Amino acid sequence: MAGATPIGLDIGSSSIRAVEVRRTRDEYSLTNFGQIPLEPGAVHGGVVHDPVGVTHALKQLWVACRFGTKRVSLGVTNPQLVVREMSIANLPAGQMRQALPFQVKDALPLAVERSLLDFYPLEQPGENPTVRGLLIAMPKDAVVDLVQAVEKAGLHVTGVDLASFALLRAASRLDSQVEAIVDIGADITSVVVHADGEPLFVRTLPRGGSEITDSVATRLGVPAHQAEEIKCRYGLHGDGNPDTVAALTDAVRPLSSELRSSFTYLASGERQKQVTRLSLCGGGALMPGLAEHLQEQLGIPVLYADSTARLRDTRRARERGFDSFVPSAAVSIGLTLGAGR
Repeated sequence: MAGATPIGLDIGSSSIRAVEVRRTRDEYSLTNFGQIPLEPGAVHGGVVHDPVGVTHALKQLWVACRFGTKRVSLGVTNPQLVVREMSIANLPAGQMRQALPFQVKDALPLAVERSLLDFYPLEQPGENPTVRGLLIAMPKDAVVDLVQAVEKAGLHVTGVDLASFALLRAASRLDSQVEAIVDIGADITSVVVHADGEPLFVRTLPRGGSEITDSVATRLGVPAHQAEEIKCRYGLHGDGNPDTVAALTDAVRPLSSELRSSFTYLASGERQKQVTRLSLCGGGALMPGLAEHLQEQLGIPVLYADSTARLRDTRRARERGFDSFVPSAAVSIGLTLGAGR
């Protein structure tokens, strides 16, 4: 299917998720979806540790779901991801890409030669000598390893996109508010702050649901599987035992503290933007009581993101269990919306 829209492929730490859509004019109709669990440790923090296991899981997923194409748009993230607003020389697109390493090398904590670089303009360059935008840098080896694991499964990677930008396309509410979209995964939390669709701030936090489970297990002296059950079943509402609530509150504190410091940094920075709403998504966001807790701690409204708002014809998919897939699907959905961008 030469004209098919590439499938949005999101390879997380606990599972692989894929979404297939059909594009007609400016509408995207959901045609297929699927996910498959990964063995623990196969992927951690966006880095592939078991490429053979990832390749095998992808082959299984394509056989089970019978997707209509092997062309994929791949989402990537990494704790060492750098997204920084800056202005660079206004050059033609080809020259800009070639000159980018020389223009930004002094602004990066990563070695330029070991990084993949991109630049996301935030304004029309026009005749100005410089253009303002977001510099994006990520460790090259992590991306290359991920692409190789995917292509060894017989798939063709047509594009690699930042998971945070995919989140923005799928889950953003476009209005006058400054919104933070927070996607809590197993061991990474992606944060993207935007104003009416324009990204203002992107950060990847090296913490997620697994860290919360481990903290609860240690605090209560119970096995990890029991701590996971407590987290998912009772969460911050508690099971009637004050120690459980205290353990979960302490376990969530590092995440809420990092979110607070991120928002404070944005408010005190050059653009001085105050986050006025937070939208949660990701499997880790389903913990009972988390939204209410973050709302109390951060002092802003906390809602759940609707990552399906820009999709059409989801009724049949919902009959096949799409609703249980949706909370963790924002990145894979957003990747399909950005295909061909």
